Amino acid sequence: MTATPEPSIDETATAADAPPDLAALTAQIEDLRAQAQAAREAQLRALAELDNVRKRAEREIGAASKFGAEKLLGELLGISDSVDLGLQAASAPDVQVKTIVEGLELTRRQLVALLEKQGVTQVDPRGQPFNPDFHEAVSMVPSADVPPNHVLNVMQKGYKLHERLLRPAMVIVARAP
Repeated sequence: MTATPEPSIDETATAADAPPDLAALTAQIEDLRAQAQAAREAQLRALAELDNVRKRAEREIGAASKFGAEKLLGELLGISDSVDLGLQAASAPDVQVKTIVEGLELTRRQLVALLEKQGVTQVDPRGQPFNPDFHEAVSMVPSADVPPNHVLNVMQKGYKLHERLLRPAMVIVARAP
């Protein structure tokens, strides 16, 4: 039989140190539990903050859609006032057509200026080649003056908002005689 060696004094001391390692591990476990708890609390705070940001964004989007046109509509009120003044002037007993026409021209200039300020431009294709992306052909008329498939006359101007078409121009297109 082989005899097992007796533990040395150093090994005995190491075995005696086992309970302190257990204490260190227990402390480490408690530290990790505290870190996990702190991480959970931080996650809950982050989720709550995210929910608050989402709700705030929803409120701002709602307000923007509800009041987004406020500035534009405020500017349109001035044009509405000009139309009212023109109608009052037209009902006067001594009205002259020239005065009404001047008032209408002024009101139209106000409206065009407002549209341009908002990024709206006219599509007036008279004499240009017909483009179905920007023009709506109402009819075709024979013409010796305008080349075939070119716009002969504009029935209703079109409009673009920046580069997006709002309304196509209604046009009469020339065809060969």
